[in-house]
Amino acid sequence: MMKNILLYILFTINIVFTKGDIMSSDFYNINFKNILGEEKSFKEFSGKKILIVNVASYCGYTRQYKELQKLQDSHGDKLQVVAFPCNDFGSQEPGSDSQIAQFCESNYSIKFPVMSKINIRKKPIHPVYKWLTNSDLNGWNDSKPKWNFYKYLIDENGNLIKSFGSNTSPLSSEIIQSL
Repeated sequence: MMKNILLYILFTINIVFTKGDIMSSDFYNINFKNILGEEKSFKEFSGKKILIVNVASYCGYTRQYKELQKLQDSHGDKLQVVAFPCNDFGSQEPGSDSQIAQFCESNYSIKFPVMSKINIRKKPIHPVYKWLTNSDLNGWNDSKPKWNFYKYLIDENGNLIKSFGSNTSPLSSEIIQSL
């Protein structure tokens, strides 16, 4: 009997500690840093849909930055685009945060939030992408991005509702109709 109680306690502690870093299913509790190194959370965007995109400066899809800005400009009343630079796919984002910020500003005049560069597939995987790719946390999706400019759409209440492949234009009818 005592052995069973001890095993139960150890099992419970293990669950708490293995899931402790982000493992709240509440999307709005996930923290991250913006490109300037300031701590942020998705709480500041609550009430809007959020399109999360992993981006890279030297990718065939990099031109989507322009489309993402157009999407933000035309639907900013109900949508927030948030970009997470990542070097996990083909080493296509080798720059520092300051180089990435300069690239986004000088080439695309990006005004939507760009976050600090993170890992998506390589360890340590950032908490945002742990949440986006774990159905125990987000409710349904276990699929990971296959390349740069993969998109996830979060509803106004912090629920993951759709994902879109890299080749889906930010201005596609599929995305626009989901807003």
